[in-house]
Amino acid sequence: MPFVSGKAKLTMSAETRKGLMLISRSRTEPARRIERARILLDYESGKSVSAIARILKTNRPKIERCINKALQLGIEASLVDLAGRGKPPSITAEARAWLLSLACQKPKDLGYSYELWTTRLLAQHVQQHCLEAGHPSLVKIGRGTISKILTKGQVRPHKVRYYLERRDPEFDAKMAQVLYVYKEVEIIQSKEEKDRPLVAVLSYDEKPGIQAIENTSPDLPPVPGSQPNISRDHEYIRHGTLSFMAGIDLLNGHIHALVADRHRSREFVEFLEKVDTFYSDQIKIRIVLDNHSAHISKETKSYLAKKPNRFEFVFTPKHGSWLNLIETFFSKMTRTLLRAIRVSNKKELTERIEKYITEVNEQPVIFRWRYGLDSITLT
Repeated sequence: MPFVSGKAKLTMSAETRKGLMLISRSRTEPARRIERARILLDYESGKSVSAIARILKTNRPKIERCINKALQLGIEASLVDLAGRGKPPSITAEARAWLLSLACQKPKDLGYSYELWTTRLLAQHVQQHCLEAGHPSLVKIGRGTISKILTKGQVRPHKVRYYLERRDPEFDAKMAQVLYVYKEVEIIQSKEEKDRPLVAVLSYDEKPGIQAIENTSPDLPPVPGSQPNISRDHEYIRHGTLSFMAGIDLLNGHIHALVADRHRSREFVEFLEKVDTFYSDQIKIRIVLDNHSAHISKETKSYLAKKPNRFEFVFTPKHGSWLNLIETFFSKMTRTLLRAIRVSNKKELTERIEKYITEVNEQPVIFRWRYGLDSITLT
């Protein structure tokens, strides 16, 4: 006679079967859940325990435990481990909390030369001081266990994440002024050309330290099927740096630029003179810029006094240069023109930058500010 199993049948709804099918085919679920889902599906389809064990290349007791749990506690309970399974934790909750509190301190504050923790240093410190702190369960703790505790506690004392401290007491007020300017630009752009006020709005900043770097050997071009990348000798020659001063007209996208060896007051005044000659005398020039000393120097103020009612400066807050739209253009320039650039001297670098500005101005892009404008109203 054929073998007839005496074990109870497993019944499930179509929705439950569909859920088990999704788990059994998943690439992100834990392996144990996937295996248990397959066991239940095979058993529900009529396969024997021995057959399922052969298909999954495992043993009968494992299959039996999963099926029995499903029959007794339900299908959902059979997919997870029951509470209390496994070895009880040897490290107490108080010891874990003490370890995490150590990780939240700097090693130098505890007498070490290190600025940041390593798992080796933290394990060494814990092993040496856990008994006097009343946590003997940490005497033999290793780096791996330390790493697991830190990960579970969401503490990464070996990492540094930078932030920007607000040191300007008038940060919000100055930010509002800048956003008002951007809101005005948005309103002006919505008007017909003939109805627009006689004003030019520029976003200005400097990009110092652009390196003039020369190759010691020529670059090798890509070779299809052999060398997919440009090959470059790692050695190079430095020819100094240049400063790039630029202002973008927020109404039409035109870039005003000046390349110089330095960015002092005299270079800034030279940039203002260049902008002054570009626009007609009837146009008021409003410039959004940061708090660089050259922008408020005696030399700059002396020049502005000679041009009454011509320029209006709107300063970004201290440590608030991210509010300046020109930074978006600098980012684009860094990722395009300056990325891996090589020149033979500073003169060539100047020419390349000036050519780039000419190319950009042939097809200008109007940069728009979006953040926070919806909450700004003009009265």
